[in-house]
Amino acid sequence: MSTNVKRGTESTARPAPRQLATSTDLKPEDVRTISEAVNPLIADAFALYVKTKNFHWHLAGPRFRDYHLLFDEQAGAILESIDPLAERVRKLGGTTIRGIGHIGRLQTIKDDDDDFVPTSEMIQRLLADNRRIAEQQRRAIEVCDSRGDTPTGNLLQEILDQTERRIWFLYELSQADA
Repeated sequence: MSTNVKRGTESTARPAPRQLATSTDLKPEDVRTISEAVNPLIADAFALYVKTKNFHWHLAGPRFRDYHLLFDEQAGAILESIDPLAERVRKLGGTTIRGIGHIGRLQTIKDDDDDFVPTSEMIQRLLADNRRIAEQQRRAIEVCDSRGDTPTGNLLQEILDQTERRIWFLYELSQADA
């Protein structure tokens, strides 16, 4: 596989090896399409988790404790969403994320390794990233629903609700800092 693949554009649908094949009533092309919709969400969840923890660890300022706890809570919710999504892909007979390099090739959320980010900018960046993921989750729900995969669509709706909660909290913080 080429290492020059633009982030977020790599096909994520690799046929499952015989030993990992899962029986499903979904058509192979539907499994591939669903996997291609869900795997980038998993990669972005990993990227957003790391970014949120980065900001959790590198906060400074008068509201340190409140934001430190909020970012930790949000990072935990993001991390908890990853395993159920990856297991859904596997239940359908697809394959999912295999390593950090795979995440890097699929993620659309930019890494954030600046030496220092002011708290108000952290909030803006996390808000924008969560909004981006919400858009992708909505598109993935449509894909799942159109392919007859209600369980994955339902799971994504629950995760979208958590994403919208993070957006709400971050938006309100951005208004306080404005």
